[in-house]
Amino acid sequence: MAKIREEYVDFKGFKTYCKIVGENDPGKKTLLVLHGGPGDCHNYLLTYADLADKYGRQVVFYDQIGCGKSMIPHQDDDFYNYDLWVDEFYAVREALGLDDIHLFGNSWGGMLGMLCMMKDDTGVNSFVINSSPVRIATWLSEANRLIKYMPEEMQQAIAEAERTGDYETPAAKAAYDEYYKRHVVGLYEKDYPDFIQASFDGVGECYMIMQGASEFVVTGKMKDWDIREEVKNIKVPCMALSGTDDEGTPLVIKEGVDLIPNCEWTLIQGAPHIANVTHPEECLTAVENFISRFE
Repeated sequence: MAKIREEYVDFKGFKTYCKIVGENDPGKKTLLVLHGGPGDCHNYLLTYADLADKYGRQVVFYDQIGCGKSMIPHQDDDFYNYDLWVDEFYAVREALGLDDIHLFGNSWGGMLGMLCMMKDDTGVNSFVINSSPVRIATWLSEANRLIKYMPEEMQQAIAEAERTGDYETPAAKAAYDEYYKRHVVGLYEKDYPDFIQASFDGVGECYMIMQGASEFVVTGKMKDWDIREEVKNIKVPCMALSGTDDEGTPLVIKEGVDLIPNCEWTLIQGAPHIANVTHPEECLTAVENFISRFE
């Protein structure tokens, strides 16, 4: 079993939690993993730690500030913005000596990674963008299209929850659970493994500030997210990774693939948004096969 080391990095007067799994075999470079949200934590991506045992590759996770084990006291809304997490990315890399790496980002983590790669890609050899939109309006229109395939009473329950802001009614909970089963986790909540439940239980206040109350209406600071022009300037080798059943639908992902220069795409049959939960081996193989070409 790969050795696990935990560290805290000083950042803006707080502490960013980092988990370092394994060590690199000769010729291998560390994979740095960025989780989604904003507001989740690293736990739900822990299947990628298996790269250490399976391929002799060090994997580094961290909880972004305001999330998981990097939770901080309540802050003004102004504290949370894109630049905060971009700056943290470089701070973590500097503190841990991660100057020659591969990068992986899921959902918001891929969005964050794109921001970083547009700013300064020094020392990043490849980048896996796992189900991340370049334009939030496309994401939302596809999410609302997917709802239309659900039973009529569930469609109505979601619409009512979005209208009232009450997501705790039995009907709303059942409808969201069905949506998450189909397109996000691939499992009903009662079947979530501990590492998934821990991630959802630890969501920080920044989710509401940046995203909003739900997956279907972005009321936070991300509501105008559109980097279609900027991603044309990404130079690091990129691979998009997504699932056929993903809430980041093929249409969402293709929008980025078509714009990022020479971006490859691995589409996993039957996989949801957090594809590594239901399709761990396919995800590990796809990631390792891609990044190992750029050692």
